[in-house]
Amino acid sequence: MSGFTRYLIWRFVQMAATLLAVSLMVYAIIELMPGDFAERELFRKFNGTGVTVTQADIDNVRAQLGLDRPFLVRYADWIWGIVTRFDFGPAFRVETTVNRIIALKVGSTMAVIVSALLLSYLVAIPVGMYVATRRRGMADAGLSIVSYMGLAIPGFALALLLLYVNVTVFGADVTGLISEQYKNAPWSLAKVQDFLIHAMVPIIVLGWSATAFQLQTMRALMGDELGKLYVTAARARGLDGFRLYWRYPARQALLPMINSLGFDLNRIFNELPVVALILVLGELGQELLNAYLDADQNTAAGILLVITSLIVILNFFTDLLIAAIDPRIRLGG
Repeated sequence: MSGFTRYLIWRFVQMAATLLAVSLMVYAIIELMPGDFAERELFRKFNGTGVTVTQADIDNVRAQLGLDRPFLVRYADWIWGIVTRFDFGPAFRVETTVNRIIALKVGSTMAVIVSALLLSYLVAIPVGMYVATRRRGMADAGLSIVSYMGLAIPGFALALLLLYVNVTVFGADVTGLISEQYKNAPWSLAKVQDFLIHAMVPIIVLGWSATAFQLQTMRALMGDELGKLYVTAARARGLDGFRLYWRYPARQALLPMINSLGFDLNRIFNELPVVALILVLGELGQELLNAYLDADQNTAAGILLVITSLIVILNFFTDLLIAAIDPRIRLGG
């Protein structure tokens, strides 16, 4: 068995173990929260009506939903349904299944997240490379200011600022991802344009901190490679300018950037629930936050498991890409 084959097998084992650990952790976190969905549902239903909710009422709802069973039994049934039937179970807080919630909203959610990720890399890589070749200049100083602002200003503050500017200056409502007139309409060029107009603000907000972080990372990696002997040797052979930078130091600096794609995707999704709450996006980030507040284990765990799966799969393919570029990994080093 070659070193690369062993590497692939090990990565598959890591992926499966990661997904199992994440699903168990999410289920356990909600289990440890005070109260459960049955209590929250009855409180919401009878709050302000004068009706007294008894422990027997709570126990009846728990029995109807299967929440009276031990934690490990419920978790085992849930994870087994996913493995054997790809069934995430019923969503307690709404009268539908978790599969339907994910199917309806995963497309728009991933469109926003991936667009934010692409935006951050399309800006960070060329700008970071350019600034690294001009250290201690005006571009370097300007990049530092922009990067520190990106790291210091939280996403929710930028979302509120852009929301205010769009409403007061442009008179545009950018809340949600689709205007009311297009919500139930079939996809068309007009609907795509409407989606892009609404998605632009969350894409900028979510890509803001990732861009700032990767700008600093690319500048540091490129600057480190420029000082190495192989670059000096290439200059001695007559290479200079773009040909030199792209052929040698940029390719080496890009390897850690490629490896961080999955981590940046995770960072962007972590910021999504709060941003989604401010901009009323109505996608998986907002559904996840609502599921946590209502102690809906199936929905919260299902959404996080899907997002984690996408992140793990992305990490796997970036590892394959790096292995294809770096001979040390292909040879089992």
